[in-house]
Amino acid sequence: MSDSVPRVLLLGFGAIGRQLVTLFDASEFEVSAFVRDVTPHRERGTLGVSLYDANLEELIESHDIVVECAGVSAVKEHGPAVIASGKDLVLTSVGALADPDARRSLLAGPGKVHVTSGAIGGFDLWAALSESKAVDTVKIRTTKNAEALIQDWMNDNERAELENATEPFLLFGGRPSDAIAKFPGNVNVSIALAWATRGRGASDDELLRRSLERVSVELVASPNLADTRHDIEVSGSAGTFSLVSESGPNPVNPKTSAITALSVAHTLRHAI
Repeated sequence: MSDSVPRVLLLGFGAIGRQLVTLFDASEFEVSAFVRDVTPHRERGTLGVSLYDANLEELIESHDIVVECAGVSAVKEHGPAVIASGKDLVLTSVGALADPDARRSLLAGPGKVHVTSGAIGGFDLWAALSESKAVDTVKIRTTKNAEALIQDWMNDNERAELENATEPFLLFGGRPSDAIAKFPGNVNVSIALAWATRGRGASDDELLRRSLERVSVELVASPNLADTRHDIEVSGSAGTFSLVSESGPNPVNPKTSAITALSVAHTLRHAI
């Protein structure tokens, strides 16, 4: 890192990135953003951020740390190059770690991945339990606004079920890797929970692979729901531990929790 104001490069400048920069203190960071096309972002206002849509390799080299806030596909496309360059990467779209190839590239170094907790907490507790081999089962149930769960791949009947729902119903049950494939913008927290409960004693790649097989995910669609709710239960030899959180939606993108940007800001400050 440089001795001057840290230079931060954002990958993406949508709802999360725009909220994120409003959380920084004046002169805390020098912020740039790499986007696909700078024109629409400039029209919405830059918020003091320098925008670029070319020469990513040079941008990575000229900044101290990179913060991804552009989605799972962007992580897979650009994240490995950040890590290979030796720069650290703050990872918002944690779901990318569910993909074996992406996971190996992101965890290969020499740069380091800093995983954000997103809309859930308790990472210190989950880590303490898992590192002591005191975890047997890990469960997370996410309850979200039904219409916010509509996906491009859904057929008319599946979309109508969500649009016309009158009571909560179980939309998905399974493992995090399958959940993130179907709902990439909604269940990053399940991958984050797998990361937090991965334990120790092997490479992070191998530990996370095992942890992803242990975590059980349920996604519940609820009509007219304002806040997203996460119910976590971790059980093992030390007991059963539960955590419930309810987070409001991002004001720009309701598929994302408002707390996500706050989590990113916290992770970034500790990574610098």
